[in-house]
Amino acid sequence: MRMTWGLPKASLLALALVIAGGPAFAQSASETLLVAGPRTPESLDQEYPPTEAGHEARRNIFERLLVYAMKTDPNGARVEDFTKIEGGLAESYEIAPDNKSITFHLRHGVKSAAGNEMTADDVMWTFQRGWNMKATFHWYMTQILKIESFDAFQRIDDYTVKVSVPNPSLLLARLWVNNDLGIIDSVEAKKHITVDDPWATRFLSTGSASFAPYYISKFSPGQEVIYDANPYYYRGPAKLKKIIFREMPTSSNRLAALQAGSIDVAEWLTPREIALAKQIPTIKVWEVFGNYTHRLEMNNNMAPFDKVEVRQALNYLVPRPQIAQSVYMNTARPTKSPVSEIYPAYTDDSFPYKEDVAKAKELLAKAGYKDGFKTELGYRTGEPLEEQMAVILKTAFARAGVTVDLVQLPASSLVERYTKGTMPMFFIRDMAIVPDAAYVANLFINSQSMVNFSHYKNAEVDALINKALISTDEKEREEDMKKVQRVVVDEAPWVFLFNPGYQLATSAKVKGFSWYTPNSNSWYDFSK
Repeated sequence: MRMTWGLPKASLLALALVIAGGPAFAQSASETLLVAGPRTPESLDQEYPPTEAGHEARRNIFERLLVYAMKTDPNGARVEDFTKIEGGLAESYEIAPDNKSITFHLRHGVKSAAGNEMTADDVMWTFQRGWNMKATFHWYMTQILKIESFDAFQRIDDYTVKVSVPNPSLLLARLWVNNDLGIIDSVEAKKHITVDDPWATRFLSTGSASFAPYYISKFSPGQEVIYDANPYYYRGPAKLKKIIFREMPTSSNRLAALQAGSIDVAEWLTPREIALAKQIPTIKVWEVFGNYTHRLEMNNNMAPFDKVEVRQALNYLVPRPQIAQSVYMNTARPTKSPVSEIYPAYTDDSFPYKEDVAKAKELLAKAGYKDGFKTELGYRTGEPLEEQMAVILKTAFARAGVTVDLVQLPASSLVERYTKGTMPMFFIRDMAIVPDAAYVANLFINSQSMVNFSHYKNAEVDALINKALISTDEKEREEDMKKVQRVVVDEAPWVFLFNPGYQLATSAKVKGFSWYTPNSNSWYDFSK
């Protein structure tokens, strides 16, 4: 018997009217995609700390120098082929024999939505902006490639740019596929420069200027984002001329709207809703293995989480089978390493944590917390899975005397608190975009990382990571990265939880789903 599910017809009609509201548009229904997700991006600037909503915006309004080739996975989805790097905005590239420089040969005739042609000046201004803002780009260059001076970036001619690094690096090409390293249309961006805003940060936080398939025509935080197709896009104009993204915090409403035909795409449904969606003939569910780690980070600088025994104890208190069944409906896989299981050099051979209350109490007593302690756990508004896990973990931790106050915050507020180091525990669902264990470890675990929000620090781990970043010996790098994983699992900077995979529910009329390592949808690939 086929299952059916839905809201009353009157509710669906009312919801449809809400979704359909807003400005009229000239495109036909087959050229417009209506998308609902839990939240709009906190910022459109690629220098802003990455979030899921932000990654999706970056995927569509920034274009990168290099890309991975695509292949079809066993389930019929198009996914990245990590073994093949191809030209993006750079038609071709050359890596020096000593792996200490990469030269990009830019495509001719590439234009932004504003009609400006891309040259080396745009690439260099993007690099200069990122370097001087000392945020995302600067971190990649200094922490991954170990660049010490902007002199490393060189304009050779109008269509050639060279980047030199002080040490050999196997990431010289792989890094530039990164979702955070798009190229900006400097001619357009410079129109928005002011004396107190020399890098157009106000404009680029709410607008776009790049050579991507789409540009932002409307950005209303908390409500709506409208993407219009770049008519000059170098790979040809997108089939979908307009993408209308609406914020709809409640996932059940997103599913109801999709079932009613009011939207074309429902993002971030719960596992239970995905199971229901699979039973609806008008809905198609796309699923991939994914590279996520959904974890509970602990601020290792803050007592009691500065004690390794406390962090280990909480890992022994996690009822993973219960969470797997009741929250994920047995669709997720336990996370047993800081490195994604689909990436080279992954290992889980030293993961010891099984539910053991007695062991947890013993570790807490050893750390000086025989009677437990009181703390806070932060999670995002509009995240039902995190709310369910928070409730389960609160109960589980209480068995060892750990009292947890649950703090629900808007995503932007939670990001602010954990980046400032004022939230003791908080959920992070994140991924490392570059499929390389040294890159992953450097991103999440290196004490110098800007996104090591747990503030974990181990001198031996830092040294092994830094060594791997400048090594060209693949076998040695792999062994060192496996050692890093074993040490990190033992010292438990996080409560290791699950890889939930990635699922997307669309109208059956929607075609072209592709999966990328940022787990963000590329609307250029889609059609109706």
